This record gives sequence, structure tokens and C-alpha cells, in this order.
Amino acid sequence: MPEEAAFCPDCGRPMLSVERARGQVGALPEVVAGALAYFLVPAFVFLFVEPYSKNRFVRFHSFQCIGAWLIAIVIAAAVRIFGVAMSLLPVIGYLLISLVSIVMVLAVLITWVVLIVKALQGEMFKLPLIGTVAERQAEKVQRSV
Repeated sequence: MPEEAAFCPDCGRPMLSVERARGQVGALPEVVAGALAYFLVPAFVFLFVEPYSKNRFVRFHSFQCIGAWLIAIVIAAAVRIFGVAMSLLPVIGYLLISLVSIVMVLAVLITWVVLIVKALQGEMFKLPLIGTVAERQAEKVQRSV
């Protein structure tokens, strides 16, 4: 299906246009700055350094990165507490906590890679809950600037 299609050729429903970043912000293309925002330190830098702090796309990805890291820390703490409780079970406890830890690490890694790829594609891909909050924060900062 062509990217510029206004209606679905099969069912005739209107297509939602995906907002894509294509510009330049500072010394970097928007998509590169958005992808770099998923490395935690640049996310904070981009929120405070102009012209990145005025770019909606970069701010959104910076806020979403920070939110994702906070959620990952909370999940890691919960898994750690679960691990302490499960260590009371002889062999099965250690195996279970190892399995849960591996699954959680893989889930975080896959999510992180998907977010970077979507940013490089110029999309404002929103994670559930975190993405909505990040979008509101990016808009709030834009209105106050």
C-alpha cells in the first residue's frame, strides 16, 4: 500500500497519517537525535540543551526513555524482591527466578531496540501509558517555550 494513500484500497476506510520526523535539529538529523535519546544520558542532555529542548520529536523520545527506565527500575526491584522470596525454596526457587530474570531482561532489551528503530524511522511510537505521559510532557514543554 502506498505510504501517501488517504484511504485503504481494500475496505475504503480513511488511513491515519503517521507523523514522521524528517528535519534537522542542531547538528543532528531529528531521527538520529530521537534514537540517541534512548541512551539515558543524552535524554537528559536533550531536555536541557537548545535546540533539542525545543524539538517536539526529540523531547517526546527523551521523556519516553526516562519513563521506560523508571518502569524498568521498578520491575527490576519487584523481580529482586520476588527472587529473595523464591530463594527460600530449595532448587526450584533459583531456577524460577533465573527464568523470570532472563525473560525480563530480554523483554526490556527487545523493547529498547524497537524504540530505537522506530525513532530512526521517524515515528513517534508510543508505549502504553508511558508514551501518553511522554507526549503530554513534550506538549507541555512546547507550550511553555
